[in-house]
Parts: sequence; C-alpha cells; structure tokens
Amino acid sequence: MGIGKDETLRALRAQQSGIDFPQILHTTLKNLPVGEVKLTNEQLCERLQISSKGVVRTQLLGAIAVKEALIDAGLQDAAPLRIAFVSGTTVGGMDKTEMFLSGDETETARCLLTHDCGASTQMIAQLFPQLNALETTLSTACSSAANAIIYGARLIESGKYDIVVAGGSESLTRYHFDGFHSLMILDEKRCRPFSDDRSGLNLGEGAAFLVMESAASAQQRGKKVHMLLSGYGNACDAFHQTATSEQGNGAFLAMQKALKMSELAPENIDYVNAHGTGTQNNDATEVAALTRLFGKNVPPVSSTKSYTGHTTSASGSIEAVICLLSLQNQFLPINLGCDKPLTDEIDFIQNEQPKRPLRHVMCNSFGFGGNDSSLIFSLPDADLRVKEKSTASRVFIKDGSLISAQPSLDDGWLNEPKILQEPFTRSIDPNFNELLNPRQSRRWGLLMKRTMFAAQTVMQRQNVQNPDAIITGTGLGCLENSERFLNQILQEGESSLKPTDFMQSTHNTLSSLIAIQTQSHGYNSTFSQRCQSFEAALSDAFMQIRLAELRNALVCGTDEMTPSVFQKLVDAKLISNANVSYSETTCAMLLSNDSANAMCEVEDVGMVGDVNELASLNLHPDAILSSSNGCENQSEYNALASLYPEIPILHYKHLFGENPSASAAGIYIAACCLQRQEVPSYLRQDGGLAFKSQRILSVNIATNKKVAYVLLKSVKL
Repeated sequence: MGIGKDETLRALRAQQSGIDFPQILHTTLKNLPVGEVKLTNEQLCERLQISSKGVVRTQLLGAIAVKEALIDAGLQDAAPLRIAFVSGTTVGGMDKTEMFLSGDETETARCLLTHDCGASTQMIAQLFPQLNALETTLSTACSSAANAIIYGARLIESGKYDIVVAGGSESLTRYHFDGFHSLMILDEKRCRPFSDDRSGLNLGEGAAFLVMESAASAQQRGKKVHMLLSGYGNACDAFHQTATSEQGNGAFLAMQKALKMSELAPENIDYVNAHGTGTQNNDATEVAALTRLFGKNVPPVSSTKSYTGHTTSASGSIEAVICLLSLQNQFLPINLGCDKPLTDEIDFIQNEQPKRPLRHVMCNSFGFGGNDSSLIFSLPDADLRVKEKSTASRVFIKDGSLISAQPSLDDGWLNEPKILQEPFTRSIDPNFNELLNPRQSRRWGLLMKRTMFAAQTVMQRQNVQNPDAIITGTGLGCLENSERFLNQILQEGESSLKPTDFMQSTHNTLSSLIAIQTQSHGYNSTFSQRCQSFEAALSDAFMQIRLAELRNALVCGTDEMTPSVFQKLVDAKLISNANVSYSETTCAMLLSNDSANAMCEVEDVGMVGDVNELASLNLHPDAILSSSNGCENQSEYNALASLYPEIPILHYKHLFGENPSASAAGIYIAACCLQRQEVPSYLRQDGGLAFKSQRILSVNIATNKKVAYVLLKSVKL
C-alpha cells in the first residue's frame, strides 16, 4: 500500500489494495496473490542508507517503520532516555536461511546466525542508538505484534520504562508461504473477508511500530499524544493448533478482557478492525465471538487484510496504525470484496463515513494455537489519569522441572553431576509414556514432548490443572520440525507439501500445546530473544504477578539442537571453540504469589544496556551466577567480576552446555541452591568450598552486550 502513514492513508481512502501476484518473493506459486512490499532488499537499504551486506528483509522492513515512528515522536536523535524495543516476528531471517540451504552462491553459512527471530530484532535496534535499553521479541504467530504492544504497555505500567517502541515486522518467505499453502487456505484471488463466497487468505508482508509512552513522560517532553491504549486482553482458545473453536472462545475472552481493562461498555466501541483473514473458519468464529460480546449491536466491522494481505506477525501493529489513522481522520476503512456479507446483522463497512464520531476502536489479532489478543484505542481527549494498580504482590518460584544433559529428573543428581566433555551432548530424555499418551509420544516432535513432560511434572506436583498464564522462552523453537519442512520444500518442491511439520514449527506451538492439553484459556505468550528468551518470559510473568494480574504462571525455557544443524554450524566454523560444549535444555517453573513451600523468591527481573548499569540497581547479591561459557563476551564477564570483587562467581555451563535456553537451567539450579541452603563447590569458578547463600544474582550477557539479570532470594530471609 506504500511506505509510511501518508501513503497508507491515501490508499485506504482510495480503496486501493496492495495485493498482486509475487514479484519479489522467489516462488514457483506465481498464481497466488500476495501483499508484497514492491521494493527489493537493495532498494530498502538505499532508503535506510545502509549497506546491503548481511541484512535480512524482516530487519529492513522493520527499520523503515521504526525510523518513521521515532521521527514522529521527536526521538530521532540519541537522547539520555532509556527506551525499550519490543518487536513481534515469526519469520525472522528465514529468507536468508532458505537461500543458503538451496545452494545460492551469494549466501554463506554465516547467515544461519541471522536465522532466529531475535536476530532481526537485534539488527533493527543496532541501527538506532536511541534503542539503548531492553530489546526483546514476541513470537506468537499472527498475534505477535499485538502481544508486543501489550508487553510494551506492561513495561510502562510496571514503572521499568517510560518509553517503549513496540510493534512487529514480517517478510514473505517461501517457508511460511508454502506452509499456508499446505494448509490449503490461500485464495487464488484477492481475499474477501466476511464475504459468503470467501475462499482463503492472501499472505502479506510489512512492518509497523508505535512509540508508547507514559502520560507523565509525554507531558514532560511536551509531545502530542495521538491515541491511548485504553485496554488490552490476551487469551487462549485452547482448541486446536491452526483452527479456532466454533464459538470463538479465545477471541471472545480476549475482547472481554480488553473491555474490562478499558472500563468501557460494549456500546462505547465505535469500530472493530477485525482479524478477518478470509478463511472459512476464522471469519465464521470471529463473527460468533463478536455476536457473543456485542449481542445485536455489533459496531461497524471491517478487515483491512484485503488491502495489505495477512502480514501474520506484523498484522497487529499494522492494523493498530490503521486504527490510529481512522481515529485521526474520522473515517471507517471499507471492507473490500465483501459483496455477499456473511450475515446481515453486522455492518461490514461499505461506507467510510461513520454514523457517529469515532472515539474508541477495537483491534483484533488471532494467531496459531489460539493465541488471541485484542487492543482498544481511544482518542487522547479521554481520561489521561493513571489508574492505581497494586504492586504489592511478591513473586516466588514454587517448583521446577528440568530435562537436560544431566539426569536432572532423578533424585540426588545435584550431589554428583557430570562435567560435559563432548562438543555436543543431547538431553537425557525421560520415559515420555509416563505422562503422555501413545498418540502424543508418536506424533509430537521431541521438543514438544520434552516441554509438555516438564510442564506436566510441575503442574502435577503442585496440583495446578489450569495455570493463570503459560509463557515460554525459546530461541529456536521446534528446530526439528522447521528443518524437516525446509527439507521438504528443497527436495519435493512447493506444490504438494504435508502441513504437519509446518503446523508444529511456529515458536508458540509449545505454549499453545500446553494450553490445549490443559484447557487453559488464560494469558499465553512466547518470547524468542536468542540467549535471553527465558529471562524475557520470566519478566512477563514477574510483572503480571507483581501487578496482581495473575496468581500464578507456568514459565518454560526450552531449546533443542539437531545433529545435522549442529554439523552445519561446525562445518562453517560458526562453532569452533573446543572448550565450549553445546547441548539442549527444557525447564518448566511455576511462579506464584504464594510463598508456602516455595523454592525461593524472585526479587527482580530486568535488562540493562551494559554491565556497568547493574551497579546502579542496588541489588546486593551475595553470589553471582555467570552465564559465561569461557569464550564469548569474556571481557564483559570480567567487568562483572570487577563490579563485585568480594562476591563468589558461580558458573553452570560446564554442567548444561551452551544453547539459547541454557540460562533457564542456571536459574533453576540457583533456585535449588537457595532451597537447599547450600551452594556446592562445583558451581564455584574459583573451586572454593561450598557455602550458604541468601541472594543469587543471575547475569546473562547477549552478543550485543545487553545484560539480562534475575535476582533470587531465599524464602528463609
């Protein structure tokens, strides 16, 4: 539709769709229309005035949107402000991975380092010195950007940040284009959301970001407020990995939560920007959910995916900006192609002139696994007062379960763990049949089985059937399934692919699978920020319990490595240090506001721009748990030791190896130490004696030098 808000607004008012046949995407399925940004990577780089070397398309689309947002907010110059950056994506750098694996001579194996979701977020942030604090990635399929906005709001509500740049970016790749095609839900014509003759969706690409700011900060900076995020809600449909329940339970709950937070009545909503993909299942169930919520007075509804295509992970923020344009310009986006409305009881907008002034609009985003989110935006003349929220709740780790290279499900393993010697050590798996039925053991991928087993172990021990929230951190997700589907594309072509591996490969498969099995309709989210994915998931649960939004949360950190991918990394010399052992980790923890029989208390979780910032936080640990592997970022870890010269430094990667979720194992063993009231000598880097600890500070430094920290405290203090 164009680059920037102005071009987008003109296209919307002119009812000009951006959907056409593929021109940039390398695909044999040229008969399937897409919503494509009609610029090559080289042209995008020219707009950004950067080199095209080593870039990924998701990064470039996102950077252009971030640049416009920063300029609009008066943040184009680096300033002494702490600005967090939260992005949603599922594709990440898959475009380069595809090219490398297909034998494209222009790509080297080094592009495998830009494959994961967190890499593109990090690459965007590196272009803007203003984004100098936290950065993290939400990966919940088609609700990713909406969940990034929700998480950004929570960072502000918690008082950790005054300014957050939040949204999403997604580029078209063969992987998810072929994946949606394997599900047989792509339309050969332009999609027709909510039309009785609809026959599927058109995939799209794009990016949008919002600068979110506390009212006090905006007023202090003297900046114009475009609109308010007056309410939001996330819920899980807990029905199926790709289909939605007949009554749209997740969608209904998400919209209901958003209304409750906004303190608005259903009749106050003036327009709904619907998820509206154009598939038979989505549109029918969204109509059912809207009717349940609004009764016979459903506000005017339209889907703007007939303009943009379904931009998957970016759709929530792109449509949020469309809601902004709608509020600012007092018009309703037309629902293109809806010549035969699904029902006559809802106004699927055909006239852009609203019947009453627009003040409050709702924006829906629904993802695979039933991850459903709803946002409510209001004009800035609404109430700007800060609503009082309780932050008195303390947060405890009640229990944990670990599957790793250690026999960590066996009693007594902490007494004599083994030191990893091999370059690559796989996890010691349990007998999955103890907790999973034969069908699950046979059909699920290895990471799915590990994650479900660890989660079920904790929930059964704590007698929790339906946790209030299920939040997962994973750097690479179900790598086994992703690899298999990529190999199918390369070996069998794009026309006759089986959908199972694609369905199981999205990062939020793990959180949604637990929700489906336990029928948990509460908050559901997935973070994918490289080696700090688990800390991001932990921080989300921590803030919500502190804000009294949750009583408990199941938090998982889980990653796998296949032997073939490991060998590719070794062959390309991307893994070369003989002193570093690589492995796999799956950890599940139950966090709660209840201290009874808890392992330890979580005093704080956060991220800072560099090691030196830790000193200003007054955390007062008596032991430091270092995520150093003895190779990467060693100068930063040395600086950490200098900050706390009298405090013992603990290490754990000689026990669990290196992988994106290794820190989950480290935090788990720290919790065990606080529970047992002893830190064993094998955790001490100096080889000293065992000692008693009251406060352990876990420090995990990423490749970009940003520091994730978790402060754990003994409950016996």
